[in-house]
Amino acid sequence: MAQHPKIDLAALRTRHPAQFAGFGRGRATTLAIAGGALALLVFGMIWLGFFGERVMNGFGELGKVVVLMLPPDPGGWSHVKLFTSALIETVAIALIGTLGAAAFGLPLGLLAAKNVTTARILHFMTRRTLDTIRSVDILIWALIWINVVGLGPFAGALAIMTSDLGSFGKLFSEAIEASDRRPVEGIASAGGGRILGVRFGILPEVFPVLASQVLYYFESNTRSATIIGIVGAGGIGLHLAEAIRVLELQQASFIILMILVTVAAIDLVSNQLRFALIGKRGQGRT
Repeated sequence: MAQHPKIDLAALRTRHPAQFAGFGRGRATTLAIAGGALALLVFGMIWLGFFGERVMNGFGELGKVVVLMLPPDPGGWSHVKLFTSALIETVAIALIGTLGAAAFGLPLGLLAAKNVTTARILHFMTRRTLDTIRSVDILIWALIWINVVGLGPFAGALAIMTSDLGSFGKLFSEAIEASDRRPVEGIASAGGGRILGVRFGILPEVFPVLASQVLYYFESNTRSATIIGIVGAGGIGLHLAEAIRVLELQQASFIILMILVTVAAIDLVSNQLRFALIGKRGQGRT
């Protein structure tokens, strides 16, 4: 058997004193913060009634509801066609809203990036505008657009587009700010202007990251389009809310199953596209 070399603890302590230090003030502070956060969590759960009888009774009622939802039953072939059409509408709402937000979010992201926008007032105003848009929930935007353009999928697409605009602007600007400056400097040294530096130096590098973010939001917005459909913004959410309201729980479970399958399929396709983009990015760097 091979002999393992002896470990010289004294030499290790000399070279790495911080790792062998005792329980210092920094670690005590970290533990105190963690303990305080845990105590605050427990206090909040007690205050909100997480440990009361309502929770235990709620689990019992949840079990009864689950039993009533099984097996999933659409209630006839006509309902299957109706729900399928509404689900396609939901996916279309999510797709149009996501792509629209990405199209408008890219120029706003460029304006919000410090390494692109040199005018500080323009950078500041763009950042605060994105913060304002992002602070309003998508459900509120759906209610606003329903009052502006009326009920239907158009209001839903506008709600998703508006809500994601703030998020895309922030995410895109952060990706642009984290990009490598050497391609831009190379273009500038060859006589290229700022616009050419952005077009050929920044965008090709950050495009896979931006595309990955757009794909993720499309998957997430498919679920969001279901929620805003409940308030009248089109899609399958209205049928789901109606099935729950009239206690057609087997029908509701069938709709939920359709949504789950659709989201899973979109997630699978999105992952394949993301891996393809990452692979192309790696090949481009080698």
